[in-house]
Amino acid sequence: MNRYAQERRVRHLSIGMLAKETGVSTDTLRYYEHKGLLPPPQRSASMYREYDMDAAWRIRFILHAKELGFSLEEIGDLLRLSANAECARARASQRLKAVKAQIARLESVCARLSRLVTACPQGCDSPGCCPILSALRAEKDEI
Repeated sequence: MNRYAQERRVRHLSIGMLAKETGVSTDTLRYYEHKGLLPPPQRSASMYREYDMDAAWRIRFILHAKELGFSLEEIGDLLRLSANAECARARASQRLKAVKAQIARLESVCARLSRLVTACPQGCDSPGCCPILSALRAEKDEI
């Protein structure tokens, strides 16, 4: 429980308190609720959302998983695995494979851009002399 909640000895957090505790906006919390990543909170008599401390844990879990590149759909699967005390190794292995493929694509893009920058003399002064723009106009395989 955060200091704010401890000081007031609250069992439930308002949406603003939860946002402050987790560092996300209230709109993000509503979005996660809409997507099913955050269960609908209890409502006070005046219909304000009242989250329990598990909601803060779930938000941190979501943020950590997003840092690793998992999609919100994948994060939902991970949350279900966590709730059932199952292993997420297969999901993490799939994510690792996707990250490695993305790195390979980015390395290819980096190499192609490097070739283009090297091929371009500084300060082209006549129309159509820029090899970068010419390459971008050309077919993909020519770049």
